[in-house]
Amino acid sequence: MSETAESPVVYAPIGVIRSEHRLAEETPIQPVCARGCRGQAEIKPEYAEGLKDLDGFSHLILIYHLHRAGPPLLTVKPFTDNRERGVFSTRHPQRPNPVGFSVVRLKKIAGTTLHLEDVDILDGTPLLDIKPYIPRFDSVDGPRGGWTEEVAEGTARSRGRRGYRGNNAVKD
Repeated sequence: MSETAESPVVYAPIGVIRSEHRLAEETPIQPVCARGCRGQAEIKPEYAEGLKDLDGFSHLILIYHLHRAGPPLLTVKPFTDNRERGVFSTRHPQRPNPVGFSVVRLKKIAGTTLHLEDVDILDGTPLLDIKPYIPRFDSVDGPRGGWTEEVAEGTARSRGRRGYRGNNAVKD
């Protein structure tokens, strides 16, 4: 039987993300707004072998399930803007498929625990996959930022921190 676009897609978490962020409204919206925020990815033991050679990378792309996102919306007001936008032109969590990603800094690996920095992810978030950030493949020349370029840098960073109040980081 071949898969089609209408076939269900099912993923099983490979672990859980731990962070200081307990409330969505106090969680920075992007890693750039979460500088210094520590966290951990606790990987299930059955996936330990998959962590081999990961320690040579400075950054990781974490792909996760936005388990507290709420019902999907097709237009949203982004956290950094005052206008309604199509959800696919944003990184808003209330999406038809609540999948998120973050580029985080890998500090160290201890067993099946990845110690991370610049974590903008809610504590307890199910981790779906890990990919290494590879500068020669993941960096692009001449990117455009669409409507986000209309938002002043200071405004974006201030609003991007949301209600984040400090850095009670998860200890290494």
